[in-house]
Amino acid sequence: MDSAALLAEFEALRLSGFAEETALQLGAILVTMAQAENLPVVIDIRTATRTLFHAALPGSAALNDLWAKRKSNTALLFQEPSFVVGTRHREKGETLAKHGLDSTDYADHGGAVPIMVAGTGMVAVATVSGLPQADDHALVVRALRQLMAAT
Repeated sequence: MDSAALLAEFEALRLSGFAEETALQLGAILVTMAQAENLPVVIDIRTATRTLFHAALPGSAALNDLWAKRKSNTALLFQEPSFVVGTRHREKGETLAKHGLDSTDYADHGGAVPIMVAGTGMVAVATVSGLPQADDHALVVRALRQLMAAT
């Protein structure tokens, strides 16, 4: 997928509301999906200032926690999925350094998707780390779609 298609996919992911209970519900959906497929991932849902949900599934590693944080930082800053940011950079031959961002704090690889609320904007970010970047991204998107269908 190119950045335009990824951005269009993201634009369709709008929740009607969000609370701490919503973060727990989304986290549970992600854990259930990952366990069903035996995926060795870290799942992280947070705001800019607070972790709302975190799980490290069997087979994941400490590095996955660091990747999740770096990808989350990117999604929070750009208010777009980290996969959109990275794909756009690759299409243009750019990197995060263009924006003065250090790779120890930011990563533009797929897996962090902002949680958007209609009429409000970004309220948090859901991140998965441990799979190839397109698969990390796709897992979060699938979980958000399931959450939207349930509410």
